Amino acid sequence: MSTLCEITLRVRYAETDQMGVAHHSNHIVWFEVGRIELLRQLGFSYIEMEQDGMNLPVVEIRCRYKHPALYDDEVTIRTRLAQMRSSILRFQYEVERKSDGRLLAEGESVHVVVGRDMKKTRLSEKYRDALLAAADEDAAES
Repeated sequence: MSTLCEITLRVRYAETDQMGVAHHSNHIVWFEVGRIELLRQLGFSYIEMEQDGMNLPVVEIRCRYKHPALYDDEVTIRTRLAQMRSSILRFQYEVERKSDGRLLAEGESVHVVVGRDMKKTRLSEKYRDALLAAADEDAAES
């Protein structure tokens, strides 16, 4: 079973349109918040990875919107590492309204591990071990 990170955010007025609906672009930002918190939960920060010369640029992202998130809703972002290879990570996300448990959106992002030179590289052991432990059992390949 993979490690699941949950974080709750409140939809801010600035994130909504005239109808009080969260703009679709915010879901991608919320995915990032969940991903960064998952790394913290595993014992390191993304900034620490960057300082060690490893970056995780997004190479693919998908979001399926099911119901609108509204101004002042509390939403829970659930993030898990769905797949891991030596230089590719795939995260999955769910956005749920806290008050009624309704699934508002789901998505995934794919990241390639690159060094400071922006060339594909492998995760260092320091991060690989923690991420492997967090990944879905059937989806982790080192």
